[in-house]
Amino acid sequence: TGTVTPKPQAGNPKPRIFRLCEDNAVINRLGFNNGGLDAYAKRMAGPKNGIVGANIGRNKDSENAIEDYVVGARRLAFYCDYLTINISSPNTPGLRALQSADALTSLIAAVQSELAEIGAELPLFVKVAPDLKERDIEDIAAVAISSSIDGVIVSNTTIARPQSLKALHKAEHGGLSGKPLFEPSTAVLSEMYRHCAGKLPLIGVGGIASGENAYQKIRSGASLVQLYTALVYRGPRLITEIKRDLVACLERDGFSSITDAIGIDVK
Repeated sequence: TGTVTPKPQAGNPKPRIFRLCEDNAVINRLGFNNGGLDAYAKRMAGPKNGIVGANIGRNKDSENAIEDYVVGARRLAFYCDYLTINISSPNTPGLRALQSADALTSLIAAVQSELAEIGAELPLFVKVAPDLKERDIEDIAAVAISSSIDGVIVSNTTIARPQSLKALHKAEHGGLSGKPLFEPSTAVLSEMYRHCAGKLPLIGVGGIASGENAYQKIRSGASLVQLYTALVYRGPRLITEIKRDLVACLERDGFSSITDAIGIDVK
């Protein structure tokens, strides 16, 4: 689901979503537009079909970012199958600063403490940006391992603007997703896998539009993958295509399961 904040907020002024059709990409600067935790929890309490995760974030005007995540975890822990700490959206000022080692350590500890206090046992993930430097990746990996979180999602949208972009709205501010994100996000995924040394699962996100793309994420260290922008252009049928083509990729390279291929290009 989309990221929720404790208090309702309108998000950034419209227009705030731009399709870059020639590039199979999207730029968004939504700014965590949502109805707040009460409305979100009410919907989450209803019937669910399949695994549903909740992404928690901070309000734009919050004076205590960590407390926002603690409140989100407390309110939603019993309504979802996993929680994601979103610290990587480029559309909330100061949010990405929470990716620093000290800030991230404090944040994860606070959320874990809250979950333990309320007796909630569910996977906890952290979602990071694709615009990280090598030292940032190393620090995040170290914190993720030492804190015993359940995985890292790599990655959110990018603030970079590749020169290859062709569409009219290519210079709009916000996070870029889709095909142009595939290579940079996969590079960060590989580095994250190398530093994590297989000690925790990674979820590969960014530019996946085919079974071959999903396979490359897996070979780069992903245990699971997520899709976003490609569904805008291809629709639900893409899921079936990816599953079929992924099986073909595994068979082609002599792997009997996805597990056998995880991180093979990094190893």
